[in-house]
Amino acid sequence: MPGSHCGSGFSRDALCTHEQKAWRHLRRLLLAILFAFAGTLHAQAIEPMPFANHAQELRFQHLTRQLRCPMCQNETLADSNAPIARDLRNQIFQMMRQGKSDDEIKQYLVARYSDFVLYDPPLTRGTWLLWFGPLLILLGGAGVVLVAIRKRGRMPAHGSAGPRPSIDNGDDW
Repeated sequence: MPGSHCGSGFSRDALCTHEQKAWRHLRRLLLAILFAFAGTLHAQAIEPMPFANHAQELRFQHLTRQLRCPMCQNETLADSNAPIARDLRNQIFQMMRQGKSDDEIKQYLVARYSDFVLYDPPLTRGTWLLWFGPLLILLGGAGVVLVAIRKRGRMPAHGSAGPRPSIDNGDDW
């Protein structure tokens, strides 16, 4: 067929228009994806803080590694990218600039978020299970294993001499 493209029955102009539309849609899709992820790229950026000296920066890093992110729960404030972690890092930095000690900063955060915010919570009545729970579970498991071994040791061996009682009571089904 004259004017056809690859025998498809479409004219070359119609195929080019279709390809152009497809490329335009693909470009729009890629642009939408780029804009959708632009916010996450900004969230991943680390905000530099104007530390007075290297010792202050090390103190800040040490302190933020001792504190837990209230939102992430298993990340330190230093490692978390959550908005609340970023806010708390800024607040800690401001408190450091005000001359607050590490203990004062921790006390402020504990008053606001409870002992949960500390990666090493103190040993209190409320945290004794947290500290000793794994040990209690381990000891309980060891006790179960010990009881099972003792019971097995008291049972007669299968190959022992002597008659074994029959389960058959003579009833036929």
